[in-house]
Amino acid sequence: MLTGKKILIGITGSIAAYKIPLLVRLLKKDGADVRVVMTPSAKDFVTPLTLSTLSGNPVISHGFDEKTGKWESHVELGLWADLFVIAPASANTIAKMAHGMADNYLLTVCLSAKCPIMFAPAMDLDMYKHQATQCNIKTLVERGNVFIAPSSGELASGLCGEGRMEEPKEIYEKIKTFFQTKQRFKGKKILVTAGPTYEAIDPVRFIGNHSSGLMGVEIARAFADQGAEVTLILGPSSINPNRKNITVLPITSAKEMYNATMTFFPKSDVAVLSAAVADFRPEIVADQKIKKNPDEDTLTLKLVKTDDILKTIGSQKKDNQLVVGFALETENGLTNAKKKLHTKNIDIIVLNEMNEAGVGFKTKTNKITVITKNDDIHEFDLKPKNEVASDLTNVIYQYMK
Repeated sequence: MLTGKKILIGITGSIAAYKIPLLVRLLKKDGADVRVVMTPSAKDFVTPLTLSTLSGNPVISHGFDEKTGKWESHVELGLWADLFVIAPASANTIAKMAHGMADNYLLTVCLSAKCPIMFAPAMDLDMYKHQATQCNIKTLVERGNVFIAPSSGELASGLCGEGRMEEPKEIYEKIKTFFQTKQRFKGKKILVTAGPTYEAIDPVRFIGNHSSGLMGVEIARAFADQGAEVTLILGPSSINPNRKNITVLPITSAKEMYNATMTFFPKSDVAVLSAAVADFRPEIVADQKIKKNPDEDTLTLKLVKTDDILKTIGSQKKDNQLVVGFALETENGLTNAKKKLHTKNIDIIVLNEMNEAGVGFKTKTNKITVITKNDDIHEFDLKPKNEVASDLTNVIYQYMK
C-alpha cells in the first residue's frame, strides 16, 4: 500500500513520543521509506538510536553535525518527502508552526516543505482546550495542514480528557487513507456553492440568514485535497479556503449566485450546492435608506421568489454530470429530503436536521444523512465539518464509481 512512499516523521517534546517507534515500524512494514527529525527536547522521551534502527536512516535533530562537519539541508529534506507527519505535536511546536517560527531544525523543514503536512497534537487537557491552542490549530488547518484530532483518555498529568495523541495504528490508517484519496478526483472539475445570500431592501438593510459558509468551504477543501479543480461560488463570508486549486468567486445576492452557477455548471463534472440561498427577495429595492415614519408602526415589504438554482441545473444536467443538493429541515426531514431529491431531478441530497444540537448555522460541527437517487441512505454521526466534508466526498466518489 505504501511501497515507495517517502514519509518524514517529526517528533517533538512530548511524553507521547515513546509511541512513535511503533508508527515507524508499521510504515516500514508497509513498504514506506521513513526518515525522522526530532526537536532537541524530543530526545528526552525517545532515543535517536531506536528510531534510526527502525527507520533504517539516520535521525536528524540539528542542521549541523559538529562531529562530522556535515550540514543537513532542511530544504532538500522538505523536498524529499511525500508527506510530513508531526507526531506528537506539542502545544509549543503547534504555536510556532502557526506563526512561522523556525528556531529548531524540525521547524525549518516544516517551513520549507512542499509536501502536505499532518500534525497529531499531544498535550494536557487544559493546554489543548486553551483558546490560543485552538486558534493555532484552526490557523494550520485553514492553511491546508491535516489535523489528526487527539482522543480522550488518561493523560500524563493524571487528568482524563482530550489531548491524548491518537494511537500509532490510527495515525498509520490515516496516512494510508491520505495516499488512497489524494488524487481520486484528479482531472475533475467541481463546482461548490456556499454561504448565505443577502437580498437588499435599501442601500443599508438586507434580508439574509446565519450561514457562515463553513460547511461549503470544507467541502471545497476536501475536493481540492483529493486532486480536483474546484470553483467555489461564495456568498458573504470571512472564511478563506486557502487552497491553490480552489478558485473563489465572491457573490452577494441570489441572482448573482444564480448567474455564476449557470456560467460554470456546464463545464463541471460535479456540482455541490450547499449555499443557503434566499428563497425570496424584496420586489422593490429602495434607492435611499428607508426612513422611519413616526406616524406608522409597521412597514410592509412585498417579497418575490428568487430563481431556483437547484431545480434549474437539475433540469439541465447531462448524464455525465452529478448534482448534489442540501435540505435543511426542522420536521419530517427524511420525507422532505427524498421529495426534494426527486422533484429537483438531482443525484444526491444531503439532509441536515436543525432540531439536533450542534447542527446548522454557525456551528463547527454537523450531522448529515446522505440519500442517493438509488435510495441508498448513509447516516453519519455528529462530527467536525471537515470530517463531514470527507464523508460526503467518500459517498460521491463511490456513487461515481
